[in-house]
Amino acid sequence: MFNRIASKSFVSVTSNLARNGGCRRLASTKTLEETLREVIPPKQEQLKRLKAEHAQTVVGDVKVENIIGGMRGLKAMLWEASVLDPIEGIRFHGMSIPECREVLPPAPGGKEMTPESMLWLLMTGKVPTPQQSKQFSAELAEKGELPTFVEKLVDSLPKTLHPMTQLSMGVAALNHDSAFQAAYERGTKKTEYWTYTLEDCINLVAKLPALAARIYRNVYHPDRPLVSIDKNLDLTGNYSNMLGFGNNENMTEYLRLYIALHGDHEGGNASAHTSHLVGSTLADPYLAYSAALNALAGPLHGLANQEVLRWQIAMQKEIGDTITHDNIREYLWRTLKSGQVVPGYGHGVLRNPDPRFVALQDFCKTRPDLQASPTIQLVQQTAEVAPEVLKEHGKTKNPYPNVDAASGCVLYHYGLTEFKYYTVIFGVSRALGAVTQLVWARALGLPIERPKSYSMDALEKLIKN
Repeated sequence: MFNRIASKSFVSVTSNLARNGGCRRLASTKTLEETLREVIPPKQEQLKRLKAEHAQTVVGDVKVENIIGGMRGLKAMLWEASVLDPIEGIRFHGMSIPECREVLPPAPGGKEMTPESMLWLLMTGKVPTPQQSKQFSAELAEKGELPTFVEKLVDSLPKTLHPMTQLSMGVAALNHDSAFQAAYERGTKKTEYWTYTLEDCINLVAKLPALAARIYRNVYHPDRPLVSIDKNLDLTGNYSNMLGFGNNENMTEYLRLYIALHGDHEGGNASAHTSHLVGSTLADPYLAYSAALNALAGPLHGLANQEVLRWQIAMQKEIGDTITHDNIREYLWRTLKSGQVVPGYGHGVLRNPDPRFVALQDFCKTRPDLQASPTIQLVQQTAEVAPEVLKEHGKTKNPYPNVDAASGCVLYHYGLTEFKYYTVIFGVSRALGAVTQLVWARALGLPIERPKSYSMDALEKLIKN
């Protein structure tokens, strides 16, 4: 797919992206670090100009609703890799999801963009060549083995401990070998902070599949032998193989798309913001991302797709094999009248269907086995009915499906049925955006985050004055 359309579509994409700072060209054979050394100085100059010329420019108002409402909509973070528009959805350095699926290189023999090609785009703003993506995959595979002490730590944990807790603990333990922490203790120059941060970030992304797969084996399949990393496979190829799905190419392709799509969703969401906040203290990437995983484990954030699947399965069990718009509509109203929300619908920022949901639905439409699945059919038909029901209900700002409405259901169809594990896959994915921000925060010299807080009494006094 990539080889057939890359040249033609890239011309189209780059012309469309001219408004976002000029056309981007395919990089040549440079490594990720070499490419970053090219793109960082112009960004540093851009930040200097913003400080010098616009430091006092007002870009928005702060209302009481922002302070007491979770800071929603408050313009208060610098986040380079992606911007989320309420109508258009997410763009990665100006590129939409369909554009990314067209031009980002797939794995050899595959059609979907790989997480490592998405990470390259997030880090550099450039589309990697197939050769660069392949070399990056090889680098990640080479660095993917876990230290023995981390293996022993994870193996010692009780199977009843939530997989996300185990993932956070394993990531934090990798701090033992942090290049940034060692360099900081040696007194390295601030201008070089980003290089050691990058080293840690690449190691973290490389080791996440082995860590996540080990947790899956320990908790759900303790008698299954662990598969070693295959140095010839891409990041997701190895992850799928270690999970036990290496023989299912459709599952592997789905995981590639899933992890790339979930990789970044600008900086204001809880896990991304947590990683940035902790990283702003100059904590190393392992500690920063471990904290982010704890945020992702919350029911209001990363657990959403498993809640959707539970709800969908309950609906499927109740309405049976005869799926019609009428019986879906009746079930939706029963859910709402019972005081519950319809999981997988609405979003804190989006006011249109989530482009990530659309991409996953497009994936399903190309697979006959998914089209024949009652679970997938129910997802598709619910998406046709739910918006009108939610509009009529009148309590939802965005009545359209988000990515969680589909993501877990495809995993379930392919045999990964352990709901509690789904957020771990999300955690493997969300590292892409988090580590990108950590590198850029150090390259730009961003300060420690320290917003102002108010008590209710102080807030009322401020209002009166």
